[in-house]
Amino acid sequence: MPHCIIEHSPSIDSNALNQLVFKGAMASKLFAPDGSDIKVRSLVYQSYQSGGRKQEFVHVSAKILSGRSEADKCLLSQCILKHLLELGLADASLTVEVVDIDRASYAKQIV
Repeated sequence: MPHCIIEHSPSIDSNALNQLVFKGAMASKLFAPDGSDIKVRSLVYQSYQSGGRKQEFVHVSAKILSGRSEADKCLLSQCILKHLLELGLADASLTVEVVDIDRASYAKQIV
């Protein structure tokens, strides 16, 4: 954990975003020191609207197993946001949310 899912406008490089979000999750020090448990993927939206215009955007959903403190969740979102600022975007919306995954119903099998 976490599963970091990035949604963004097409003019922003997905690979750069993946690296920055990974670094942000690592900076939180909430996960394995080698980053082996951090998963990052991105989705580019060709069709979108923000208010009355087509503003550039990045939204990260960091999904983690339930049980973390509010302080840990805040730390994770702030670390990711800090790294996203390295993009140097102007007139863009950068948002991060941390979402709990229910431990009781989460299933995983590596095949």
